[in-house]
Amino acid sequence: MNKNAAAAYQSQQFDNAPPIKILQMLIAGAIRYLKIAQKAEVKSEEYRTHLRMADEIIAELRVSLDHEPSPELAANLENLYLFMQRELSHAMLEGETSGIANSIRIMETLLEAWKGVNIALKDSPPESSGLRNAG
Repeated sequence: MNKNAAAAYQSQQFDNAPPIKILQMLIAGAIRYLKIAQKAEVKSEEYRTHLRMADEIIAELRVSLDHEPSPELAANLENLYLFMQRELSHAMLEGETSGIANSIRIMETLLEAWKGVNIALKDSPPESSGLRNAG
């Protein structure tokens, strides 16, 4: 498959995905970028680029939180995202890589939690789930 076809396929998967799947894809992408940065030489261009990409995803997750349905949950997620952004900023400026590992663990936990929500939503009738979408 050529690169243009692969990009079109990925774009279509993203465009047609339900909100919870998009959320999972974003979290998985942040994890992937963090793992690449973790393996790169500290403060190299590859290290900085992938930290920046992960940080941009985390920032987007944070600003897209909907506080209305569950203010406490949204506030907790926002605090986690802010914590990870501080950790990544410290990793970028100081070369302290423990923040990358912390962020990977948090993102992997969030990904598993959202996969669990997705399974629960599939197993329950739409009217009983109490969720309109994952946003």
